[in-house]
Amino acid sequence: MAEKPASIHSAEAAPGRRVRADAQRSLDALLAAAKEVFARSGVDAPVREIAEKAGVGVGTVYRHFPQRADLVAAVFRREVDACAAAAPALAAAHPPREALDLWIERYVEFIATKRGLAAALHSGDPAFEPLPSHRNQRLVPALRGLLDAAAANGDIRSGVDAFDLLNAIGSLYVTVRDDTGAQSARRMVTLLTDGLRYGAN
Repeated sequence: MAEKPASIHSAEAAPGRRVRADAQRSLDALLAAAKEVFARSGVDAPVREIAEKAGVGVGTVYRHFPQRADLVAAVFRREVDACAAAAPALAAAHPPREALDLWIERYVEFIATKRGLAAALHSGDPAFEPLPSHRNQRLVPALRGLLDAAAANGDIRSGVDAFDLLNAIGSLYVTVRDDTGAQSARRMVTLLTDGLRYGAN
C-alpha cells in the first residue's frame, strides 16, 4: 500500500489555522477601528462607520458584538490589556526609571481612549460593571512591578502605592475637554512623576 503523503495532514489542518488567524485579525481590526471612531465621533457613531474603517461588513460587527455596549466594553478591555502588556516589555528593554516613565506615557494614552468612552462607561449599563475591577487587576500589578524596580535601583522613593498613582494621574484628566487642557494635564503628570524622585536612595 502506498504511503499517505505527509502533506495531507498539514493541508487539512492549515485551513483551520488560517480561519482562526483571519478571524482574529478581523476582530483586532474591528476593535482598533472602533477605538478610533469612538475617539473621533463618540460611542454613538454609526456601526457602518466602524465597519468601513475596519474593512469588514456590518454583519461582522453585530456577529461579534450584538449590543453596542459589548463593543464599547471590548474596546476598553483591549486597551487595558495592551497597557498592562506594555509594562514587562518596557522593563525588558529599558532601565527601570525610563521604563516607568515610558509606561506612564502609555497609561496617559489609555486615559485619552477612556475619555472617549467616558459617557458610556458611566451610563449604568450592566455590561460595564466589571470594567473597573478589570482595570485594577491588570494595571495595578503592571505599575507596581515598574515602581518596585525603579525603587530598588534607587531611581525613586520606595513605598509609592501603584493604585494611588494610577488614580492621581487619572484625576488630572477628569476635567480635560480640549487639547489645551490635555497639554496642561500632561505637564502636571510630569511634575507628579518627577516628585517620585524625592527621598530616593
